[in-house]
Amino acid sequence: MSDLLEFKPQGIYCAAADVFIDPWRKVEKALITHAHADHARWGQQHYLAQADNALVMRERLGKDISLQTVAYGEVVMINGVKFSWHPAGHIPGSAQIRVEYRGEVWVASGDYKVEDDEFTPAFEPVPCHTFISECTFGMPVYRWEPQQKRYAEINQWWAQQAVLGKNCLLFGYSLGKAQRLLNGLEPTIGPIFVHPAIAQMNAALEAVGYRLPATLPLSTYNKKVHGTGVMVIAPPGAGGGNWEKKFEPYSDASASGWVQVRGNRRWQSLDRGFVMSDHADYPGLLQAIEACGAERVVCTHGFTALFSRQLRELGYNAREEHTLFSGESEQSEKSAEGEAG
Repeated sequence: MSDLLEFKPQGIYCAAADVFIDPWRKVEKALITHAHADHARWGQQHYLAQADNALVMRERLGKDISLQTVAYGEVVMINGVKFSWHPAGHIPGSAQIRVEYRGEVWVASGDYKVEDDEFTPAFEPVPCHTFISECTFGMPVYRWEPQQKRYAEINQWWAQQAVLGKNCLLFGYSLGKAQRLLNGLEPTIGPIFVHPAIAQMNAALEAVGYRLPATLPLSTYNKKVHGTGVMVIAPPGAGGGNWEKKFEPYSDASASGWVQVRGNRRWQSLDRGFVMSDHADYPGLLQAIEACGAERVVCTHGFTALFSRQLRELGYNAREEHTLFSGESEQSEKSAEGEAG
């Protein structure tokens, strides 16, 4: 008997329904966990995703894509297989996809985090027999401190630079990370400007009900009008562009989980680094796996070999599978086009 979900060259495949989950090659029917570029790829014939992703996916993949949307918890039957989407806590609209057929339940996690960021719908454990789990940060060294501490550090940095007569440039993914950063900023320190890629995502999310602080377009900054002490949020791939020059003098920083092991200063030649990830840390991965009660765990994208071995030592039936998802990879940190969380 084959697995309910199989790993094929095109992606994660459900043969009983003849559909793929987050396929990385072109297929006829694609079920999508979230709108990051490594999970929602261009060229699928038909897409099915949680409703909050609709405008973002159309912005990124084309206005005319064939897209059906569902609410969290809504059940869709395909050839007798029951599918439903449940909050993953990763970014707005992110979901774990539950698959049930003939009494067997699998859950494909997509990307997730268990800490409630007070913006994204919070992660909900979904009971299952088999859990396909990302393990981007599946090593014990990765342990996140509460995000309120990170917000305090970022706002302190901003306030200090304002006193010194400098602006602040803070880099984070345009979808998910940027909005999370915006929600943690203290607007009384100064004006907040956003890169066009982030403004576009903000508009798409606000259109489906998400509330964000007021920001200004990057192009409207005028030193004579706004002075110094402003905050700029931009995607990692935009760093080093000519637009930065008009914000001189400035201090720059990145918000990333990888700062945990690379140090908080001079990360990727920036002045500062703040440890903040939209993926679960090591304890969070273990927490999610325990909470869903899975008998089997399939580890994907990340420290798969190490994490699956550690799960087996803890008594789980765990294995690893290769995917083309990048997670919050070092390469994706440098590319706004390939952002993944």
